[in-house]
Order: sequence, then C-alpha cells, then structure tokens
Amino acid sequence: MIFNKNKHLVLHSLRAWSIARRYLVTNGFDGALTMLGMVTGFHASGMTTLPVAISACLGAAVALFISGLSSAYLSEKAERENELRELEQALVADLTESDYGQASRYLPLLVALVNGLSPLLLSLLILLPLFFAEQLQSLPSPPFINAIGVALICIFSLGVFLGKISKTFWLWSGLRTLMIAIFTVAVILFFGRSL
Repeated sequence: MIFNKNKHLVLHSLRAWSIARRYLVTNGFDGALTMLGMVTGFHASGMTTLPVAISACLGAAVALFISGLSSAYLSEKAERENELRELEQALVADLTESDYGQASRYLPLLVALVNGLSPLLLSLLILLPLFFAEQLQSLPSPPFINAIGVALICIFSLGVFLGKISKTFWLWSGLRTLMIAIFTVAVILFFGRSL
C-alpha cells in the first residue's frame, strides 16, 4: 500500500535521476576538463609554487560548484513549476500537495546537488597529487604531471560511464573522451611553450 501511495513520486524521482545523470556527466566533464586545463597550464608555465596553483584551482572548483548548483536549481525549478502550472490548468485542480507537486519542489534540489557536486568532487580528486606534494614535499614524479594523469583517468572514466548508459562499447566511449582531453593538453602545451 505504501508503494502504491508513493509510486508516482518514485516515478518522478526516476525521471529526475535520468536528468541528474546527464548533469553528472556534463558538469563533471566540464569540471575535470577545467582542472586538466589549469594544471596543464601551470605545468607549461613552469609554476613551482604549489600553494598558488592549489588556491587558483580550488577557486575554480568552488566557482564551478556554485555555478552548477545555482544554475541547475533555478532552471529545473522554473521548468517544474511551469509543468505543474500547466497540469493544474488542464485538470482544473490544485496539485500542490500531490506527489507531482512534491516532486516539483524536491527534485530540482536533487538535480542541482548532482550538477554542483560532480565538478567539485572531480576537481578535488584531480588536485589530490598537488595536496600530497605540498604536504610530503617529495614525490617520485612532478605533482602537475600526476594531476594531469588523474584528470585523464577521470575523463576516461566519465566516457566509460557514458558507454554504460548508452549500452555501447565502454572502451570506445572512454577513448573518445580521453582523445578530447589529450587534444586539450596538446593545445595548451603548444601555446604555453610558444609564448
């Protein structure tokens, strides 16, 4: 009986999850590629002051988080409110307390959290080698190279995830996103060394 009562809310939640999944990949990819660009740029410029690089990258990660959170919340809330209003007009009924009305209030927050947290968490993961290098003072390889490697792995993993969603060959999907990342690194290194 409880499931029957809430089955519409569950269905709305599943629909929101498919939207959130797209946001996860899209904004996660943006965050990972942004961090990849920043650490590659720092490496190309010969930056050796890790606290400055970490602060700049953290600033970008926080900005991506706030931008993703607020933009997704505002746009999804507006869309849900519009859908609810149109449905209420068609049914000539107040649906505020219905499952659909509750979903219209809570699901934009879920989507916004996914959209904001995906670039933030991936950015922090990519920055781990810089944090470790700053604390340990010595690593076997340069911290920016390590961070670039982590970024490439993250971007490849997002491609694999896309392959799983689309039920296509996961390796090809991962390699496509990896090629985009490698192209980005190549362009940054080319322009960084020619300046």
